[in-house]
Amino acid sequence: MKLVVLGGGESGVGTAILGKKKGYDVFVSDFGTIKENYKEVLTINQIAWEDEKHTEALILDADVVMKSPGIPEKAPIVKKLLALNIPVISEIEFAYPFTNAKTIGITGSNGKTTTTLLTYHILKQGGLNVGLAGNIGKSFAWQVAENNHDYYVLELSSFQLDGIVNYKPDIAVITNLSPDHLDRYAYDYNLYIASKFRITKNQTENDFLIVDHDDIEINKWFQKNKTKAKKLSFSILNELEEGGYTGNNNLNSKINNDLFTMPINELALEGKHNLKNAMAATAVAQLMKVRKQTIRESLSNFQGAEHRLEKVLKIQNVQYINDSKATNVNATFFALDSMNTPTVWIVGGVDKGNDYDELMSLVREKVKGIVCLGVDNQKLFQAFNGVVDVMIETTSMDEAVKIAQRMADKGDTVLLSPCCASFDLFENYEDRGRQFKNAVHNL
Repeated sequence: MKLVVLGGGESGVGTAILGKKKGYDVFVSDFGTIKENYKEVLTINQIAWEDEKHTEALILDADVVMKSPGIPEKAPIVKKLLALNIPVISEIEFAYPFTNAKTIGITGSNGKTTTTLLTYHILKQGGLNVGLAGNIGKSFAWQVAENNHDYYVLELSSFQLDGIVNYKPDIAVITNLSPDHLDRYAYDYNLYIASKFRITKNQTENDFLIVDHDDIEINKWFQKNKTKAKKLSFSILNELEEGGYTGNNNLNSKINNDLFTMPINELALEGKHNLKNAMAATAVAQLMKVRKQTIRESLSNFQGAEHRLEKVLKIQNVQYINDSKATNVNATFFALDSMNTPTVWIVGGVDKGNDYDELMSLVREKVKGIVCLGVDNQKLFQAFNGVVDVMIETTSMDEAVKIAQRMADKGDTVLLSPCCASFDLFENYEDRGRQFKNAVHNL
């Protein structure tokens, strides 16, 4: 069996290693450059690879192709493979048959990283033999090849879900839905939503689907569609018969008539959106029979995700916050909503079809100045020029942070919450976040 892997990053190299171990004839092809450390791994494992090109003769000869999530369906090589009816699947789909582990699959437009890390933290504290994979950390396929976990918590993007055929999580979570990556879905929000709901398409009545009861789009989907899985919800607006809800300043979660309760002010993570993330993770932990005391301790000592409303430093009584992971309007909405002081907002990058109107009332209320950090800031200027007192354009992180420092007064906050993808000036959102933190430390 010939396995071709498109993309030589974490996901691709992990798949190649698992494929080799399972007896496939493996070839890795990357149209870009493969990083040196991954080249070494492939060479040591005697796996054939190429980069900066796609040799069609070698690729179109595949029995199965694993496409890395970053490669769009409309890439010429993918179109050719599909025209020849060669299966093109995601890493999760490829690795799934080779493990007996139970998986918890977490998706959503925002909050999925935090919910995934929090769920993993609770299960690990609960003594379960659990791995963390998907969009974070070491790839799922790589772990299936080398580790023997009983459980995996997987952060699943819509791109990974697009490439599943038979994969099903034992417990699925959809944190919320808001427009994102519309450039990959022909600017059709419904296609993107359908992608997210693929997480439940193979689930059976023995599986669970945990969703946000307050989410308009999730509720619309359920008016027209069904899931076989047992549905559990969480809400900060309504008290639910079963699932997560708030009341008396507590986070409550009732699963199988068993009530877990904890004061909201004891949660390590602040903000309404994090309360929802905590409810989702708690529901998973209860289904996995983790002790209540362990859940409480884990929710109160969790460190949070890097680049997600991460407090960096306070300098001259100005708080600097790194929210580089906010790559869409909805994520930035949460960030601005949780600001309690006048805010200097650093925003910009590659616009994925954003509608900035949703932010207007928050910007009026909370933002005193905007620093645009991107190659093309025209859309931001059209939206916010005149709404705030000062708007300045920059093209480097050091410059952006220095300007923000000059705009900020004592008691203010400087918030990096870009609302956009990072690829115009940075490698990825992590690189952007690290550059921000370095710049702040150098002030």
